[in-house]
Amino acid sequence: MRDDYRPPQTSVVVWLIAAIVAGFLLQTIFLRWFGVGRSFVDLFALSVDGITSGKVWTLLTYSFLHSPSNLLHVIANLLGLYFLGRELLPVMGSKRFLWFYGAAAASGGLLWLAANWTTGGVVWGASAAVYGLLTIFACFYPNRQVTFLLFFVVPVTVKPKYVAYVLLGLDLCGFLFYEIMGAASPFGFAHSAHLGGMLAGWVYYRYIHEGKWSFGRAASFEMPKWARKRETASASAPKYKVNLTDRSDLRAEVDRILDKINSQGFGSLTDEEKRVLDSAKDLLSRR
Repeated sequence: MRDDYRPPQTSVVVWLIAAIVAGFLLQTIFLRWFGVGRSFVDLFALSVDGITSGKVWTLLTYSFLHSPSNLLHVIANLLGLYFLGRELLPVMGSKRFLWFYGAAAASGGLLWLAANWTTGGVVWGASAAVYGLLTIFACFYPNRQVTFLLFFVVPVTVKPKYVAYVLLGLDLCGFLFYEIMGAASPFGFAHSAHLGGMLAGWVYYRYIHEGKWSFGRAASFEMPKWARKRETASASAPKYKVNLTDRSDLRAEVDRILDKINSQGFGSLTDEEKRVLDSAKDLLSRR
């Protein structure tokens, strides 16, 4: 039998997780098997010396490396990327999600460089990007009840906005009282990188998703402004109706709408496209 639907594509979140796992494995292999882990880190981790020597790619590649002596470091970031990505990918779309991951990592790296330019050091990890995704999630769903396992044992239910506020407060304290002063953080975190990622998340939500350039009250969470503007601009275009009784026409239209969701997010759909999806669920299930 022939299936008219296109096979599902691998999610960008899965690709990012695979890249992080591959980076961690390569880092560990070069360190423990070949004894050249230091050279591998110098090539891909972010450091002041690396940037001054022209290794600008490390602003992105450092997010795919993690501490080989702390397995919890990479596990925590992978879990955060998976759960946050699963919620945000349908809203942001694959392209925006991937671009934001890179922008948040670079933003965190730049702020870390600014804070540690004189003291030096090395930073790695996907925490900046994960903190950025957490900030966007808290902006989208500030009052949603989320339950997670504290220390993988104790279940805790909390609202995302409170998680974001607590992490922001901890990183601000660590940044001001330790990192800026050139002292080692008792938490072992790169607080400046976390703050840079959260800043990227807030900038994305306010100025790209919402398209709001004034300093007034934040707009509604329901529909991104960039999607509303696109819908308004296309309002004058000639309208068409899909023949819902013709299964081949309906399948082709559903494929087009699904491709649009994958590339631009669910918020980009028009009312007519949403109606077609609702109708297709019943009509395509009939024999």
